[in-house]
Amino acid sequence: MHAPANPAFETTLLVRDTCLCLHTQRAARALARRFDVALKPAGITSGQFSLLMSLNRPKPPNLGSVAALLAMDRTTLTANLKPLERRALVETAPDPTDRRARLLRLTPAGRAVLAEAVPIWRHLHAAIETALSDPNHLRSELNLLSRSGG
Repeated sequence: MHAPANPAFETTLLVRDTCLCLHTQRAARALARRFDVALKPAGITSGQFSLLMSLNRPKPPNLGSVAALLAMDRTTLTANLKPLERRALVETAPDPTDRRARLLRLTPAGRAVLAEAVPIWRHLHAAIETALSDPNHLRSELNLLSRSGG
């Protein structure tokens, strides 16, 4: 059974109106833009905020655990760490228990940037949640989708 050479325009409309992937991507880009604008005074992007926050732990995590938390491959995470390392917000060191693994640590400068960024994040996050009919349900559904394979 072969599909037609050109999908019908009705299919385009169906995807536009119902595709969960498309709608999730659009919402993610719109949210990221809002947080990027808000976090600009702190000198970081929304993605950098998430990455720095993922390192805000009592013990430095390894690269693999941060990649898993952020649903990011290790190569992409390494590329995203480079500008933060250049700005001395993050440092990496070999894991003393496994020299092949790298541990990621916030520097004092990284902690200072986070301290500046968190009130900005809290304010915008609260405003966005207020505009939603059920933010906890949305969060739950998004968590379900993020765990459903990949």
